[in-house]
Amino acid sequence: MPIEFPIVDLPIDMAEEDAVEAAYGDDLDWIANKLRRGVSVLVECEKQITTYLYAALRVRLRDPDAGTPLRCRYVAGQPPADGEQGPSSLMQLMIRQIAELVRSAEPGTVIVVPHVDLLTTTTRSGLSMEAKEAIALVYENPEVLLLGFKDPEFELPKTIESVFTAKRSILGIERRKLTRVILQREARKFGVETFDPFSLYKFVSGLNVIRLRQVLGQFGDRMDFDPRHPDGRQELFREIRELTRGAELEVPNVDLDKDIGGYDAVKERIRKDILTLIKACDETETESEVKAIEELIPRGIIFEGPPGTGKTFFAKAIASEIDATTIVVSGPELKSKWVGESEANLRNIFIRARKSAPSIIIFDELDSFAHRRGSYSGTGVEHSMVNQLLTEMDGFRKEELVFIVGTTNFVESLDEALLRPGRFELKIRVPYPKEKGRRAILGIYRDKFGLEIPEEVFEYIVRKTSGFVNSERRVRFSGDHLYALCRGLARQAIREGRGKAYTITQKDVDAVIGEAFEVSKPSESEEKVIAAHECGHALLGALLKESARPEKVTIEGDDGENQFYTSFDRDALGIITTTARAEADICVAFGGRVAEEICYGEISAGDMSDLHQASRLARVMIEAWGMGESQEFCYEETSEGYKRRRLSDHREQQIDNEVDGVLERQREQARTILTEHRATLDAMTELLLEKRVLDRKDLKDFFKERDYSIDWRESKLKVTDTSASDGAEAVSAGTGDAS
Repeated sequence: MPIEFPIVDLPIDMAEEDAVEAAYGDDLDWIANKLRRGVSVLVECEKQITTYLYAALRVRLRDPDAGTPLRCRYVAGQPPADGEQGPSSLMQLMIRQIAELVRSAEPGTVIVVPHVDLLTTTTRSGLSMEAKEAIALVYENPEVLLLGFKDPEFELPKTIESVFTAKRSILGIERRKLTRVILQREARKFGVETFDPFSLYKFVSGLNVIRLRQVLGQFGDRMDFDPRHPDGRQELFREIRELTRGAELEVPNVDLDKDIGGYDAVKERIRKDILTLIKACDETETESEVKAIEELIPRGIIFEGPPGTGKTFFAKAIASEIDATTIVVSGPELKSKWVGESEANLRNIFIRARKSAPSIIIFDELDSFAHRRGSYSGTGVEHSMVNQLLTEMDGFRKEELVFIVGTTNFVESLDEALLRPGRFELKIRVPYPKEKGRRAILGIYRDKFGLEIPEEVFEYIVRKTSGFVNSERRVRFSGDHLYALCRGLARQAIREGRGKAYTITQKDVDAVIGEAFEVSKPSESEEKVIAAHECGHALLGALLKESARPEKVTIEGDDGENQFYTSFDRDALGIITTTARAEADICVAFGGRVAEEICYGEISAGDMSDLHQASRLARVMIEAWGMGESQEFCYEETSEGYKRRRLSDHREQQIDNEVDGVLERQREQARTILTEHRATLDAMTELLLEKRVLDRKDLKDFFKERDYSIDWRESKLKVTDTSASDGAEAVSAGTGDAS
């Protein structure tokens, strides 16, 4: 149940002046006390409430019961009453009036400057000559008592800020004070006898109290809440949402499940760490529980991953789930050549988002300006912007639903201060979509464009998009690429169908991919070599007693950068590595190299990683695990960890000979087994070329049909399907790549 507040305890009517007192009474008392002690105060607030705050302060300062009354001299910037010719601009009039008041200042007088931010030049960081003279007079007269007001969207030069000893920010409204400024007749639009102020607060937290009263006043002629139609409350919230939304902000409509295909792991993380907590806040019955949950909600989120994978789309989906406005900001757009203007642009973004809360600020390409300070890259502007960003992120109240989302391709380049808890504490990786993800994404776009795609052609597209769009840059098919592909197929359907229903063919898919993308793929003869290579690994893994069993063989892979690989169920072997098991791993590693040599009479450069893996494992067996003749441990422990000991030349030669012996024996064993089972190797290669991917079931069926008795031992741990969850790591790294 949400928190319920009795409507009868709310005020019946209220003037605007009373609303200001109810919302900001504590702030006004604090300011008045500072002024009575002779301390100049700068008040940061929206201009809409400046006159209301000044009127309330003037009453306090005149009150003799609170101490010696203070007189207020208001700088209005009005022309001289005697008609004397003087400056024409408002700024010049204000500066002239300030100078006159400072010269004639008497004890017990407060000079009130309602528009301090107008004293600066158009660059927001400089002062005119007249302003410099006026400020100099203030510094020369320490008895001058000032009360200034500035809009939060404007920056003040340090010279002016330093004139004021104390500063008070009056922005938005505190949640605990909301029930003081909402009337009974307004609350009855949300409930019969009680209403939930916390649900309403989400949509008005950034409004000043005068703006809040104006918004709520617009619903005075609405029907009271009817329990038989609970949707009426949500409709009212939506109307308030529209009234509080800034002109440059939008409320997106992106469904996390319907509009985003695949990425189950990313969606689960979003729900678990953000949406579930926000929902718990709405359903909690006590204020203390709400505050406890709000402390746990991460307000800073980083989506990292390659371009085009939907990082910004995920941020908009979060906004849709919580009915938040969004503003998408490109890092380079914030930068300015003028001193201080980049920081001002950044500050204004936060101010607008706060006024339209709940809101999400999406910094696209966050690394373009928030890279690590002290890295000597970029200019001082970027470093100042990082400092400003940190300041803004630390300035929100916990009850305000303002989230900051950063998207980046290089999270390691971001400033460390941004990544600490309380700032960008939630980091979510959005990788290239794998098989399951591509299938889901393509399904969404197929329905969106109304494409008639037979099932076999659809699966062909899924397989076809498993490789690289650009192999040199290691760019795979992203969500954006799949969107472009489906758009191309839709255009093809219009051209070919000429107003009639058209069924997409495999030829159409090849044509669109060939025209739109620089897809790198092996030739037919190269594919045969690759297939034989991977089947050599898989066949040895199945036949060697001590080896891990093959789980998947593919020539259209999704595992990281490997397009062709064989994965193994290593969990079924347990955690102890014996000599026989290590030798079996080396033998399997040689499987691809030997298979190429047996089938085609030569080897390819793709065997490099296999050779490295086998050589490294053989050396570890001899030098670290003591599996050689001497059983000597060749490392020593240092303060920096284990390091290779210096050995005699004779001992080094012995170790090299033992390593060579292990490698040669396993290479020959691989050659013997694959030669003996050459027919099986050829048959598996043909099957892989036909099906493109062989999973555990395919492999079991293949060996069963050929009367092989293989112990397909079950894993002791749950095996993660490499195609089941985007963002998850593969069960086993590929043993080679014959490309």
